[in-house]
Amino acid sequence: MARNRGISWLWRVPAEGMPDADSDRIAKAMSHLKHQGHTTLRDRWHRLRATSILAFQAGLAAALSWLIAHELLGNAEPVFAPISAVGTLAASVGQRLRRTFEVILGVGFGVAVGDLLIYLLGTGAWQLGLIVTLAILVTIFFGGSVAVVIQAAATAVLIVTLSPSGADLEIPRFVDALVGGGTALLVTALLLPLNPLRVINRAARPALDLLADQLDRTADALRERNSDAAHAALERLRDNKAELTDFVDAIDGAKETITISPARWHRRNELTHYAEAADPIDRAMRNSGTLIRRSVTLIEDEEAVPEPMPDAVGHLADSVRLLKHEFAVGEEPQRARERSLRAVSEAGRAYAMGVGFSGSVVIAQVRTTASDLLVASGVEQQEANRLVREAFGEPEAASGPAEGRPAPAPPTAPPLG
Repeated sequence: MARNRGISWLWRVPAEGMPDADSDRIAKAMSHLKHQGHTTLRDRWHRLRATSILAFQAGLAAALSWLIAHELLGNAEPVFAPISAVGTLAASVGQRLRRTFEVILGVGFGVAVGDLLIYLLGTGAWQLGLIVTLAILVTIFFGGSVAVVIQAAATAVLIVTLSPSGADLEIPRFVDALVGGGTALLVTALLLPLNPLRVINRAARPALDLLADQLDRTADALRERNSDAAHAALERLRDNKAELTDFVDAIDGAKETITISPARWHRRNELTHYAEAADPIDRAMRNSGTLIRRSVTLIEDEEAVPEPMPDAVGHLADSVRLLKHEFAVGEEPQRARERSLRAVSEAGRAYAMGVGFSGSVVIAQVRTTASDLLVASGVEQQEANRLVREAFGEPEAASGPAEGRPAPAPPTAPPLG
């Protein structure tokens, strides 16, 4: 029987002394799939750990809100209380207090519009469609957010569909919304409050790892004069919205937790330090993007790459990793600061050895990014700029310019900070 030609390459035996190219390809493919599988499982486990507290909070809030509405308030079927509780907790961390008021406001709109139109139009399919449409339009007209609009529409649907089979649903629905939202806040504030610093550390890790990794790749690309590798680092760094959004949301959530949870009030000073680091880290991301983009141009234009230049970029990557570690363990980020200034010192040496136009921009961005990282570590902006200028030094004091060539002035654009 003839073999299937579609898979005949699997059966080929290499000639004696010849490399088995097919086996090599298979081994590489299997290695990639194995690595991908491990990465996926690790990512899933990380997400599970990160969201497990939310699952426990939602379960506890749903159970408590049902008990309060059913046992204490006498609501025979308190369906809306656990729904409101879970809806509040499903909001982004940091917006739960706001979401509670939005749920209550949306329910109020839905009850008012639904009752009025049922009284005027009765119930039925076309009345349901019209009532939902008008509830949404009225809510938007009065400036309601997306959450308020959704609650108003959902409440209008429930009022229209359940009113024929159950009387006096309006007040229980409104009370359930209050109970559910209030219970959700009770759980997050007192019973199962988040550890705000753990939340921020977990959220900051991907953003800082992304920045450090791409700076490292850029340093290697400069050493090897590999423009493709530098361009790949640039594209990956540009795709940083998810990491930055998670970081900012985590800070907002930590602020909310510390505001409403007495058990976390003692962490306010530590949180302030983190909150103040968010903006300079964002700036460091953007300035590093300029650094990497100019590195691509530098390599493509075949400009000089003095040996200290890749080292300077590599020291920036080290500074980011040290900042992440020292934040996580609650240490004063002295090592991160030292590494940022070492990056500037290496940049000064590279500039003194002679660089082209794109190289001077790379040097300037090393200074700028180092200043951002110093500010993120808690140094005042003016002091950070002074330290950067001092670490950069006078070019003559480093390696010195080539003989017969005037010493270049330190790069000044883009500005620091």
